[in-house]
Amino acid sequence: MYSEKVMDHFQNPRNVGEIENASGVGTVGNAKCGDIMRMYLDIDDNGVIKECKFKTFGCGAAVATSSMATELVKGKTIQEALEVTNKAVMEALDGLPPVKVHCSLLAEEAIHAALWDYAQKNGIVIEGLEKPVSDISEHEEAGEEEY
Repeated sequence: MYSEKVMDHFQNPRNVGEIENASGVGTVGNAKCGDIMRMYLDIDDNGVIKECKFKTFGCGAAVATSSMATELVKGKTIQEALEVTNKAVMEALDGLPPVKVHCSLLAEEAIHAALWDYAQKNGIVIEGLEKPVSDISEHEEAGEEEY
């Protein structure tokens, strides 16, 4: 069963949409379940995420984790956003059913993909950020999940 917070973020998602001329855009998906998540970041000159929006094609848990992830990174520095893990997203939503944990991983990877795009556009290296995969099921097959 889904928590009240998951249902709230699914039925009333926060920060839906696109950011024109975004500082960073990241798109990730999961070929196994068909979910696709695109995250948009607007980062100011001080490295603070001023705005964060998303577009997600997927199940209710994918929408809820996208919504919560945007709430967790907005107002944070790049380094703080990098520390938003799938576990942090799940905890903020009061948990997810085991079969939906991959949705929180998708949210974490979408943040990383958008930060990677920002770093590439600006010719910088963000310490601790690795090149993201576009399909998180590649991580699952390699047994790299961090539940």
